[in-house]
Amino acid sequence: MPGIDKLPIEETLEDSPQTRSLLGVFEEDAAAISSYSHQLFQAMQRIYDAQNELSAATHLTSKLLKEYEKQRFPLGGDDEVMSSTLQQFAKVIDELSSCHAVLSTQLADAMMFPITQFKERDLKEILTLKEVFQIASDDHDMAITRYSRLSKRRDNEKVRSEVMEDVYTSRKKQHQTMMHYFTALNTLQYKKKIALLEPLLGYMQAQISFFKLGSENLTQQWENFLSNIGTSVQNVRREMDGEVDVMQQTIQDLEGASDMLYMPDPDPNKIPINRNLTRKAGYLNTRNKTGLVSSSWDRQYFFTQGGNLMSQARGDVAGGLVMDIDNCSVMAVDCEDRRFCFQITAFDGKKVAILQAESRKDCEEWISTINNISKRIYLSENPEEIAARVNQSALEAVTPSPSFQQRHESLRPSSQGRPKAARTSSQSSVGSESPAMSSLSLDALVAPDTPIQFDIISPVSEEYTGQAKSAGQGGRRTNPFGESGETQSEDSEDSILQQLYIVRFLGCMEVRATESDDIIYETMRQILAARAIHNIFRMTESHLLVTCECLKLIDPQTQVTRLRFPLCSVVRCASHQENKRLFGFVLQTAGGRADGQPVSVCYIFESNNDGEKICDSVGLAKQIAFHSEMDRRASEKQKELDKAKEKQQEELDKQKQIEKDLEEQSRLIAASSRPTAAAPDGQFLVLSNSQSEDSDGEEGRKKGESDA
Repeated sequence: MPGIDKLPIEETLEDSPQTRSLLGVFEEDAAAISSYSHQLFQAMQRIYDAQNELSAATHLTSKLLKEYEKQRFPLGGDDEVMSSTLQQFAKVIDELSSCHAVLSTQLADAMMFPITQFKERDLKEILTLKEVFQIASDDHDMAITRYSRLSKRRDNEKVRSEVMEDVYTSRKKQHQTMMHYFTALNTLQYKKKIALLEPLLGYMQAQISFFKLGSENLTQQWENFLSNIGTSVQNVRREMDGEVDVMQQTIQDLEGASDMLYMPDPDPNKIPINRNLTRKAGYLNTRNKTGLVSSSWDRQYFFTQGGNLMSQARGDVAGGLVMDIDNCSVMAVDCEDRRFCFQITAFDGKKVAILQAESRKDCEEWISTINNISKRIYLSENPEEIAARVNQSALEAVTPSPSFQQRHESLRPSSQGRPKAARTSSQSSVGSESPAMSSLSLDALVAPDTPIQFDIISPVSEEYTGQAKSAGQGGRRTNPFGESGETQSEDSEDSILQQLYIVRFLGCMEVRATESDDIIYETMRQILAARAIHNIFRMTESHLLVTCECLKLIDPQTQVTRLRFPLCSVVRCASHQENKRLFGFVLQTAGGRADGQPVSVCYIFESNNDGEKICDSVGLAKQIAFHSEMDRRASEKQKELDKAKEKQQEELDKQKQIEKDLEEQSRLIAASSRPTAAAPDGQFLVLSNSQSEDSDGEEGRKKGESDA
């Protein structure tokens, strides 16, 4: 089948991520075929409906022409010539109506039937098989999970038999469903050609037969062309039948040969253990710590690549580095009451990985393979022969874990001969001086010659030194993590919104524009490209606390605030369009440059959660902060209005008091300016001292006011 790729049915039992990725390509192709076929079906349905409408309209026209002679027009007389002419036209149009009816029947049989059958039968079969395969795959994953949780200490034969039988049944069902699904997808490539060519062939043949009376030469030319197409369709059909027979035979052969491999823990006597491997791949359960004492197990696809152990989750395009297994230590361990577990310890002892295999055979083969790789046998010309000689006397390929000091001493001579690997500092910057970064195309979104910071440079270490010095000099007591007791709750306790996320810092760089989310996407692309170029795999994990005042990056171990971003400075936040775990935000600080222009820096993170949720939280925090600010301004404005009213009232009261005092002064002045009245007995009235003093005082006060 030249020019058409097909899914490998032989690899359905292994169910590797590469096979799933290839399956995803075929599923996308099937979806594209379905969408295109639906559009083509609608177009052909319109042709068929138009042809039926044309046939009915032609028949109606012929009927109306025949009824012309029965019409009685008020201003027109009987015209025998016109009536006879229209009768001739009616006969011709009636014959054309019959031809159109025949054409409609031919279009229904030759054009609409094949594409309808392809749409209703073949494409629906693909969707049904996809749903059945997804159900079988989920059942198999659940069965594997139950099998992995079997207790080694409390081994119940009945429970173990039931679980193993469940794994056998689900794995067999998944394998069979996957093989039939692959066959249907491979066959779809042939059916696509047939479904596209047959309707067109029927359409053209119907049209040629319709116009055959009027164009003999043209008809002969089209008949030859369509004859060739019909021959090609028959050849494709015969090739498809032969390929289907071959795939069916392959399914039968694989079902017979894979029956023993369906069991999760096969008998070592039937399937021997190969201890001479230098490369291995397969699914393993890896333990991930979720807390100080809690952990979780994830099932991933692991494979060795040279001296590295790689892992790849289902759905990922490529694998990621787990650890370097050159000169490592590997041993079987008991872990959380799980069977078939082994532990890998790196050369320097800083990294440890605990994995669980599916069977005892798989566990011992993994231990043997990693042990052979740790001895660097894979670098020789015939690694399997050398591994066979090295492991000839070993009963189990289990490497004990010696002390790191002895291992360093034993490997020190060999390590001196090796060239020193260029270590990449996590706090280094990749600027325009780097030749690798010079090849990156920087557009107008990113400032030229911009360095990339790959790690968080926390100011806490510098502050801690100053606090330690000032701790003995008095003042406020500080905690041992570099923060005072009051700064911990300064922003968090008064905030309405508090949301915490686990993030890993990928890098940050200065940017130019902040008008669209494209600046964040471009920064993500450049930072990920720079990490890939310089082999920077380390990422700093932090807790991102979103509040209504700021964004905080907190050390998960010491709870020290590494960085604090004021919420008012965050001008844009967005997540990646495809990888939703990547998100970033742009921070703008006013007057950061020497010329007073603002500086915009884009920070990129990877999260365990959906990046859109984090962006929504930031947006919600900004909305809450905006409404709080508006309420605060409204309350301040109301307070100012109240103060103005109180001040105005005080001025009115003061004015009234002044008017009252003036009236009292005027009354006293008028009383003092009257002449002295005589008593009835002829004597004069004499004012008392108090009255005279009051009048003198009032006169003096009035005089002072007049002077003023």
